[in-house]
Amino acid sequence: MIRKQDFKRINPVTWEIPRSFREDMRVPVRIFASDKILEATLGDRSIEQAVNAATLPGLVSHVVVMPDVHQGYGFPIGGVAATRLPDGVISPGGIGYDINCGVRVLASGISADEAEPWLDDLADALYAHCPSGVGVKGSVRLTAKALDNVLRQGSEWTERNGFATSEDVMRTEEQGRLADADPGCVSDRAKQRGRPQLGTLGAGNHFIEVDIVEEIFHAEAAQAMGLHVGNLAVQIHCGSRGFGHQICSDYVRELQKAVQRYNIQLPDRELVCAPLDSPEGKRYFAAMACAANYAFANRQVLTHHARRAFEETLAGKVGNWDLSLVYDIAHNMGKIETHHIEGEEVTVCVHRKGATRAFGPGFEGLPEEYRELGQPVMVPGSMGTGSWVLLGTEASMELAFGSSCHGAGRTMSRRQAKHTVRGDQLLAELENQGIHIRAGSMPGLAEEAPQAYKDVDSVVDVVSEAGIAKKVARLKPLIVIKG
Repeated sequence: MIRKQDFKRINPVTWEIPRSFREDMRVPVRIFASDKILEATLGDRSIEQAVNAATLPGLVSHVVVMPDVHQGYGFPIGGVAATRLPDGVISPGGIGYDINCGVRVLASGISADEAEPWLDDLADALYAHCPSGVGVKGSVRLTAKALDNVLRQGSEWTERNGFATSEDVMRTEEQGRLADADPGCVSDRAKQRGRPQLGTLGAGNHFIEVDIVEEIFHAEAAQAMGLHVGNLAVQIHCGSRGFGHQICSDYVRELQKAVQRYNIQLPDRELVCAPLDSPEGKRYFAAMACAANYAFANRQVLTHHARRAFEETLAGKVGNWDLSLVYDIAHNMGKIETHHIEGEEVTVCVHRKGATRAFGPGFEGLPEEYRELGQPVMVPGSMGTGSWVLLGTEASMELAFGSSCHGAGRTMSRRQAKHTVRGDQLLAELENQGIHIRAGSMPGLAEEAPQAYKDVDSVVDVVSEAGIAKKVARLKPLIVIKG
């Protein structure tokens, strides 16, 4: 069991478990947390999982833990770890089952006051146009060849097929495409699951929200993003659906053998991995990139559907019903990046699991309008609470491999939430707060109750105080579409 006294306090919101804590650790573990968040985190296995992750071969610097951390499969959700190329390892457990689960925010020029009479109709239209639920199929019909093109091209495919604008593509992390994707490394089973699901929301913690921009904290950045107090914004949170889940399952199984073949000693078999330069590691990375591209395309097709819902509901009733993409970011991804570590420029595979890329000002890969500001970072809360738009910083590059938190972070498992919360009562409470809810099932709604999550404002306060992200805007929900 890990105790609070096992940590070395570096500053009010930064704590470290030194490498000497356990003899098999290769690097320290550093967590960003307030006293309250740290003490709450010790109630599950997430810090133990971070210590286990600190034993992976090829790690550089330290394992990072964000304040929204909670227990995951092998590796904590809210964790970041970087392994050196070429022979450091890649671990599916360090990336997650929902590969490239992510979130995007769209800005509008629609004031909440002028849209208020039609919010119920808008909720109906979004629910109708954006298929949600377990195993649901979408309206896009893909041949086997077309699916392979989606897997190679990601957001580029959506632009070529009328689902995206060039600005959408530019405002997506990596322009919505990882170059190393190889559909030949993906199983037939994964492709069968992926073909009918493009443009669907799914279930679990995935959602579409229509929010009001409640408060601005960084006027210049908010102006660049098109966010204005009192106007509507839209969040879309989903990932690679059954396609990405199947790829993770396939490679977790395959890499169990690779661990033995390369004689890699692990404290937890859920951390299965393979060297990045091994045939197994290369195949997993190429398949993971396919899932990442599928997820970028999925969120873009959902954006297309959301725009149709807005036009259908609000055209002729408000002045401008268009939605412009602020930015799209991934939460669960392995990325090849270059970072400055102890005075050395090092190429690494950054595992972000439940963590957001948060690059600071000057990164050439950002759209020109954000290049001098830093990368937009979206931090969704839970239903009935707020969400945040932040900016990546130079300190994030120094302290966290250019990363920040990704959400509020669970305090209850889904099973515990279903036993604690009644979905119909939660629905009534949220509607009494003026939030229009559309949900596929009451148990599914209960799983995502606000009380099952940490206070998102406290989480954002920690990353802000740590300096790894800056506050730009706070959003408040008006419509929530759940799977």
